[in-house]
Amino acid sequence: MTAPTESAPTRLLIVDDESALREPLADYLVRQGFAVTQAGTAAEARSRLAEDVPDLVLLDIMMPGEDGLSLCRHLVESRRLPVIFITARGEATDRIVGLEIGADDYVVKPFDPRELVARIRSVLRRANRGPSPASDEYDYEFEGWRLDPLKRRLVDPEGAVVAISSVEFRLLLTFLDHPRQVLDRDRLLDMVQGREAHLFDRAVDNQVSRLRRKIEMDSKNPQLIQTVWGGGYLFAADVRRVPA
Repeated sequence: MTAPTESAPTRLLIVDDESALREPLADYLVRQGFAVTQAGTAAEARSRLAEDVPDLVLLDIMMPGEDGLSLCRHLVESRRLPVIFITARGEATDRIVGLEIGADDYVVKPFDPRELVARIRSVLRRANRGPSPASDEYDYEFEGWRLDPLKRRLVDPEGAVVAISSVEFRLLLTFLDHPRQVLDRDRLLDMVQGREAHLFDRAVDNQVSRLRRKIEMDSKNPQLIQTVWGGGYLFAADVRRVPA
């Protein structure tokens, strides 16, 4: 995904079946300098995505046909797009489910559009932040694995590319930048999601479990990402930075 520039406004896709909310929101976001495309269903959104890939998707959960949760899985796993849920479902369990499947943020209707714009910009900063300047010419290697932080490309010891979501990528990059250090849930969530951690401890645990299933030989007996009881998690492998 190409970072937006002054000459190329940030492209947003709003997916919501409520036109009474979607259309005024699109008008507001255009006035804020965004380029906005709209879709009323997940099927319509998939058609829009085939024509042009946005920088971020604003996604409702409850829609006719395919729901937002299913579409979110596709967006984060296949296209690695940042997603913000905009939904009337505001219970803590709903938020946790949304974050567990890879959404970058979760905004409950009704919301102040100014707050939504702030959250959009925050998510985009995280998505486009990439690796630190010290590592922008290097890949990470650990236990035969290789991560290209610029291309967000993870390769296993056999040379096969392993698909990871944007959240899994940021989680893995955080571990690789802090090998053999205990990272508690609050710190991990702040680094990866940038939100109040006390509501979403379980979301961190589930994202760690998902990442373990992809990089551990036995995810039930993890050797790379170890649980530190009462403390958080530790990446128990040597990490090398090698020329890209």
